[in-house]
Amino acid sequence: MGSDLLKVIQQVGREKNINPEVLIEAVESALLLASKKKFGSVDNLAFHLNRETGEVELFSVRKVTEVVKDKEREILLEEARKFEAEVKAGDTIEVQMEIEDFGRIAAQTAKHVIIQKVREAERENVYNDFKDRKGELINGIILRYEKGNAIIDLGKTEVAMPPKEQIPGETFKPGDRIRAYIADVYKTSKGPQITLSRTHAGFVAKLFEVEVPEIYEGIVSIMGTVREPGERTKIAVHSKDKDVDPVGACVGVRGSRVQSIVRELRGEKIDIIRWSEDPLTFVANALSPAEILHADFDPKNKSVKIVVSDQHLSLAIGKKGQNARLASKLTGWKIDINSESEVKEQKMRLSRKREQVIKHLSNLPDIDLGVAERIMSRGINSLEEVAALSVEELASIPGVGEGMARSIIQSASEKLKKQDTGGDIV
Repeated sequence: MGSDLLKVIQQVGREKNINPEVLIEAVESALLLASKKKFGSVDNLAFHLNRETGEVELFSVRKVTEVVKDKEREILLEEARKFEAEVKAGDTIEVQMEIEDFGRIAAQTAKHVIIQKVREAERENVYNDFKDRKGELINGIILRYEKGNAIIDLGKTEVAMPPKEQIPGETFKPGDRIRAYIADVYKTSKGPQITLSRTHAGFVAKLFEVEVPEIYEGIVSIMGTVREPGERTKIAVHSKDKDVDPVGACVGVRGSRVQSIVRELRGEKIDIIRWSEDPLTFVANALSPAEILHADFDPKNKSVKIVVSDQHLSLAIGKKGQNARLASKLTGWKIDINSESEVKEQKMRLSRKREQVIKHLSNLPDIDLGVAERIMSRGINSLEEVAALSVEELASIPGVGEGMARSIIQSASEKLKKQDTGGDIV
């Protein structure tokens, strides 16, 4: 191979940004393995690529001894001093071997190793280029589609964007420029894996950062983004400067900024929500344009019951529940929405239940209306609940002793047995 191999190694090193010494060591290791086909499994061979001439040299590593018992691994002291004058018994030396007919194998092996190392280096370079770019936007060119995957040229590498990362209904032609979000970068046995996405919520957030200078400068912050790709996005924003309207900054003059993003998303609807640390205000903003009449928060279960007018019920819930679903994800609260008329009807049904239970209790011996109402004031709304009480629980109510408690529980149980449906009194 001579100097040609050395020139190739040096050229490849420069072009692919690989240390030539890495290639040389790899070639030496590969040639050693290839030599087993010619010389057998000899474990005392060593290959060296001469850094000056580029010639491949094969050596036999032998132990210097005064009596040779193994010709393959030992050498007489007298013979050894022909190669190294200062050598002494017990030392090891490398004795060069002739490999005239090994040239073709060496050349093929060297070529294969260089190609393999170049591929590995290119993969490593790609990973190093992208490993710190997770969460960024990137531009590419559509090359083709394979089984639904969009093959995108990013310059130094090609990446396949699977259908689930593509906005439903959007199409591109080969040669079209495309913008995507780098959702993930990680290593695999086949090289670096780069996940590009146009459906990730972070894609919309980054588009706003590009279009809205106040976000890029840190004056306006994005507090949360939720999305159903191709249909609707809700994004919560907050301003650190009281003189800067975060929603207005994102919308832009005559909607110029948000419309630019809508065009990139192929018409996806975008709701820009003013963030608030007050849960009621934030939930109300998230359900906009629907107006909230009443909200009952349950912090323990992170849930809230919302009441809206009958006219605003469809707005609050949205098409197929989309508005309520996205508002819940954005705020972190489980939202239950009811119309004003539904709430009134529920209250009326509950009131009728309570009245009938009070009537039944007040008809029992030794129980007056006041005692019956005190029992109901404990949040008891049906005979089942009365029957399920313990004597101790019922007796703790003022005016109810143990004897009366037993009588009430027994009466409620008997009444329930007589009911055909076994349900609540309605």
